Order: sequence, then C-alpha cells, then structure tokens
Amino acid sequence: MKTVPDDLADHLAGEATTTCHCWKVTLRDGSVLGFTEHDTALTFDGVTYLAASGFQTSESDSETGLSASSGEVAGGFSSEAISEADLSAGRFDGARVELYLVNWSDPAQHMLLKVREIGEVTRAGGSFTAELRSLAHRLSQPQGRVYARRCDAALGDARCRADLRAFQATGTVVSVDAAGRIAVFGLGGFAEGFFRQGKLVFAGGANAGRGFDLDDHALKDGVAILSFWLPLETPPKPGDAFQVTAGCDKSFSTCKTKFSNHLNFRGCPHMPGADFAYSYVTSRTQHDGGALFQ
Repeated sequence: MKTVPDDLADHLAGEATTTCHCWKVTLRDGSVLGFTEHDTALTFDGVTYLAASGFQTSESDSETGLSASSGEVAGGFSSEAISEADLSAGRFDGARVELYLVNWSDPAQHMLLKVREIGEVTRAGGSFTAELRSLAHRLSQPQGRVYARRCDAALGDARCRADLRAFQATGTVVSVDAAGRIAVFGLGGFAEGFFRQGKLVFAGGANAGRGFDLDDHALKDGVAILSFWLPLETPPKPGDAFQVTAGCDKSFSTCKTKFSNHLNFRGCPHMPGADFAYSYVTSRTQHDGGALFQ
C-alpha cells in the first residue's frame, strides 16, 4: 500500500492538478539518467529529468501476490538523453527504472509509483521500445546448478580456473566481406577452429572496448577468417586492433585436450542419458544405481 505525501495529496484533491510522470533510470555502471513527459526539465532529489525525451509509457498490469507484472516505455533517440549506440552496447540492459508522479509546478511534491527493470529492448525507425519488468520476475529465474553433461562455468572464471593467457592473441583486421566476416592478421600460428565460439574484443576503431562472440574460425589460403555469432551493427575497418580468446564448447573432451583443465571441469560427463534409462539390462550393463565409471 502506497502512502501519498500530504502536500501532494492536498494538490491532487484540488480542482485542477499539474502532474506528470518522471523516470529515474539507474544503469548497471551506476550512472543515473532522468526523463520526463513534461515540456520542461524538472529537478528534485538531486536528479534532473530531461524534457523532450519522447518517453511515454503504455498501459501496464499490476497484480497482487508475487506475480510478475510488466509494461513498456517508448521513446526517441536524442544525443542529450539516450543514443542508439548506448542501446546497442547494452548499457541499459537490466537497468533499474523508478516511475514518479510529480507536481511539475512544485517538483518537491512527488511520490514513487513503481520500480521496474528494463528487459527486452527493440529499436526501429529512430525510436525504441523497452520492456519494464517488475522485480518479482527474478523469482522465476533458475537458481543454483543443474546436472548436465557439459560444463556450466564461464571460461576462465573462478570456477573454471583456466589460465587464458596461453589461449589469447592479438591481431588487426585486414578486410571485411559482405557477410560481416573479417580477415585478420596475427593468428597465423593457430589451427583452424582454435578460436571457434571464442570472444573478440576490439582495441581500436568504432567498436573499441566492445566484445563480441565468435561463431567460427576458418583458414583460407593461410589467412584467418573470423565470423561473428551476430552481425555487427558497426563493421570494423582495416587496421582495427583486437584481442581474441579461444572458445570452449563446454565438453569434457575439449576441457581435457585443449585446455588441460579437466580436473576443474564443472559438468557431469558420465551422467547416464535417456538411452541408458530406456535400455534393457544385459550381462554387460546393470541398473543397480552403482558407478558406471571407476
């Protein structure tokens, strides 16, 4: 149950009201942005809410209990407020959004209506639409670990413990083809497929500092060809420098032969599959719950 501040309640009880909505967006890097549907900027609690941002909300649903409610916010791109590059870089992914009701004639009169997180963001025609999820949606996210044959650790993290320094290389872009594949210099000493499903981070050019997932690593006439999992919105240019890290398909065999890290494997490679569960008992196989591998 929300409590309306006395001064705002008195204003709402009057014959005419001067209210609008404001959105306070807190990015994961700690940056705070403010937007309002009013025609002039408003400031309260140390945050300035920019006008003419094009922000507007759709109808949203609210339910009692722990059901996750949702809604949407839409707006246009503005260099002063938000840019298309910010969205494509994922700066707004998972951002916290606080929706306020504000008396624009006296911004000190305001109240918090809802707290949401930004979910899926779509862009088209110079505008964007962002899904707003209630915090209750976190309750539907998988928690803990599940049994699986493949490893569930991220390559090189604290659980994986693989030292990636021997599995990284630097290079430069030589050319970019129509399909977005890049021919690169500097990877001549690595076998084909070594960087398949790896990670590439640009050190220069328009994509400097941004990382992208690789789909494949091929060799053509001795030249390394890298293809990306998703098309790049801003293609690199010849001469752009990068660092690339080898890929891992999360299998036990790759962990052992490629990274020599099988002692830290975080999967269950010997877990029986459906073929074993539906098979018949024979002289060579027993279904007594005992160990299948010693």
